[in-house]
Amino acid sequence: MPENRTIIVTGCSSGIGAHCARALKADGWRVFATVRGQADLAALEADGIDALLMDYTQPDTIAALVEAVLERTGGRLDALFNNGAYGQAGAVEDLETDVLRVQFETNFFGWHELTRRVIPVMRAQGQGRIVNCSSILGLLPYRYRGAYTASKYALEGLTITMRMELEGSGIAVSLIEPGPITSRFTANALAKIKEHVDLEGSVHAKQYERQLKRLDGRGQISRHKLGPEAVYDVLTHALTAPRPKPHYLVTKPAKQGAFLKRILPAALFYKLMRRLD
Repeated sequence: MPENRTIIVTGCSSGIGAHCARALKADGWRVFATVRGQADLAALEADGIDALLMDYTQPDTIAALVEAVLERTGGRLDALFNNGAYGQAGAVEDLETDVLRVQFETNFFGWHELTRRVIPVMRAQGQGRIVNCSSILGLLPYRYRGAYTASKYALEGLTITMRMELEGSGIAVSLIEPGPITSRFTANALAKIKEHVDLEGSVHAKQYERQLKRLDGRGQISRHKLGPEAVYDVLTHALTAPRPKPHYLVTKPAKQGAFLKRILPAALFYKLMRRLD
């Protein structure tokens, strides 16, 4: 990696993106951090970060982002950290197909659009790093998170295929798969389930009562939840190691879940997952 390393980090209004953008800046990177709302720009700019507007569901903003970054860097980009996403909660049967489409536009198709625009730049340089922040739910199923899980399963398959196709190009591709991380993710999920699901009229109404407690903070908080710095620890390895890993599991529940999926018979494993609230 060159000394003046440049990176795009998406979803930087809070949580993982906000923390990683600032940590990368402190570690000497020139960070181009994206947010969807004008109000979130000032806090990042105050910390010396190049903050830009970008919405994964709007291809014109993706094109404008890449153009602006390359203009400021003289045409160079060393790394991309796709991170911005949200989780649409709700039973699969309670979600209209258009709601699922929007989930994929934000969590999958927009990522593909941005990544395709930066790969030619990295190919021309002969090097680059692409890191996609997936989730343990990209490997394991979880009730009432079908839309989000589906988007992350799709991301896993696309990313690993891309990693194989880019072998020998100098571009390394990795996935980060966090378990519970402190962020506004659950608050955003709460807003989405209230917006798109008939909570009282559903056959899953009783189960939704428990889900709502979990999402609004009234339920039991996982003692294994970590801060976003746990994601940054593996992000730095994915960005700088001579041979970055294809997968980086983060948090104890994520590592345990992936291990159990490998060793248990499928029927038993899914029965265990079914018991999780």
